[in-house]
Amino acid sequence: MTAADTPLGDRLDDDNYPAYTMGRAAEMLGTTPGFLRAIGEARLITPLRSEGGHRRYSRYQLRIAARARELVDKGTPIDAACRIVILEDQLEEAQRINAGYRREANEAAGSAS
Repeated sequence: MTAADTPLGDRLDDDNYPAYTMGRAAEMLGTTPGFLRAIGEARLITPLRSEGGHRRYSRYQLRIAARARELVDKGTPIDAACRIVILEDQLEEAQRINAGYRREANEAAGSAS
């Protein structure tokens, strides 16, 4: 199924749908396209490309970029800001997984009694 086959409402609700052009993303973040290119080069985010080769960003990627921008605005070098955001994202994912394991363990303990 391609994006064209997916109902518009589903695409608009999808946090990972690459809905924003570089210019629009930069405008929404209050930054420059150069900043978005820099965090892409630092491998913080990897925008998808349109058929014409233009960068496209998702809402999830914009949240990640906004966090990096907060750190850079406070004086953190861009490479360090990107690393911090990556580590924060990994920690959040690990905590989510651990919470799932705890729920499963609690459910198993409850059904065993």
